[in-house]
Amino acid sequence: MSKKALPRQLSDFEAIASAKAIRVSPQKLNLVAGLIRNKSVSEAMAQLTFSKKRISGEVKKILMSAIANAENNHHLDVDRLYVSEVNVGKALIMKRFMPRAKGRGVRIVKPFSNLKIIVQQREETL
Repeated sequence: MSKKALPRQLSDFEAIASAKAIRVSPQKLNLVAGLIRNKSVSEAMAQLTFSKKRISGEVKKILMSAIANAENNHHLDVDRLYVSEVNVGKALIMKRFMPRAKGRGVRIVKPFSNLKIIVQQREETL
């Protein structure tokens, strides 16, 4: 007696890829995510390739995974894909202490983020 499988939450023309616990703050990750929102896949890849942000390489890997999922699992046309949604969320926060003068300690926060990219196939326009 197992649970019933959940129905697919995305439409038939969408594919998803996600990553958890990326070692960057959500605020910094959202800046890179803003570069690729609502752009075609080829434009988004170009933006991430030439971005100077450190985390853009990780985001590019996740975007490539979403494209591969769309092509292999859902049989979508890669040339008509665009980034329909990019969600950035907060994950765990590591708290560390650094010794300071006079026996004090200062807290250092090391935040992690979650990222979810949804690519969608555009409808054909005549």
